[in-house]
Amino acid sequence: MTKQLSDLVEVKTSEIHGKGLFAKCAIKKDTLIGKLEGKACKTDGPHVLWMNDGQDKFKVSNDLKYINHNKKPNVAYYDDFTVVAIKSIKKGDELVHDYGDGWD
Repeated sequence: MTKQLSDLVEVKTSEIHGKGLFAKCAIKKDTLIGKLEGKACKTDGPHVLWMNDGQDKFKVSNDLKYINHNKKPNVAYYDDFTVVAIKSIKKGDELVHDYGDGWD
């Protein structure tokens, strides 16, 4: 059984960009943090993920939309719309994903 998203993370002010998602407790590597909620969309914009090499766009509506970019990620998005810790995350650390080139 996995912990609920609200048990693991919280939205706070980020030094990276506006709001960010932060660990409320230590999160072990390979922990399922949550599943993206939202809907498919046709246009780009805030909180829109490009999936399948840009073929599909998905507007995220839950708190996972606040995961900011960093070239040293600690979480990853997967094709099944899950977000998983790819390394251990300390309590208070910001959750970050490498969105690719052009996001620095």
